[in-house]
Amino acid sequence: MSERNRYQVETDEQEQELPPFAVQMAQQLGGWRGLFESSIPVIVFVLANVLLGLKWPTGQLALKWAVGAAVATALGIAVIRLAQRRPVRHAINGLFGIALGAWLAWNSGDARDFYLPGIILSVVYGVAMIASIALRQPLVGWIWTVVANGGLSDWREDQRMVRTFSWLTGLWAAIYLLKAAVQSLLYLADQATALGVARIVLGYPPYALLLAVSIWAVRRVRRDQAALPA
Repeated sequence: MSERNRYQVETDEQEQELPPFAVQMAQQLGGWRGLFESSIPVIVFVLANVLLGLKWPTGQLALKWAVGAAVATALGIAVIRLAQRRPVRHAINGLFGIALGAWLAWNSGDARDFYLPGIILSVVYGVAMIASIALRQPLVGWIWTVVANGGLSDWREDQRMVRTFSWLTGLWAAIYLLKAAVQSLLYLADQATALGVARIVLGYPPYALLLAVSIWAVRRVRRDQAALPA
């Protein structure tokens, strides 16, 4: 058996043993349930801040109640996951982010500061991805290595795969930086409610699109490789 055929057989066996790439990727981010649950405290904060702001249009009372509601919601989600014996790592991570944003908003008295950690994190992700491309170590490739390739980094020896993961990483970086830019403009414009809506809207749709494009691109390259003569 040629080296290429042996590699293809091993790859096919690994893909049969591993869940689909989409499932693996979702699991690394806490699963689809985890993604949904992570947005609930943000939605609660936005709604509470808007509705309570109608009752108390001046002062910080509405903001403090909104902060309390968001933190309580995040805590409740973590407790429910713990009671159901589900992994709480992603819930704790989400709780930390909510707590940090809540602390900033509470101390400043400005609802916009609730979203600062998310904006900063998006910038960090985008810059890290761009740096990984410059170093020829595209992060999307390494994520794929961990979640869908059994820890193997054999793609590093294939220039087409390196190029594919490089432009995919660039695409992810562009979306993260675009999200950060939109939210930063809303932050500077003092549009707290619009900022909350943008945080939610710029969450699921871009993620689903990026995931779909990444899966399509990787599968296309691997399909083409499998079709090459030995």
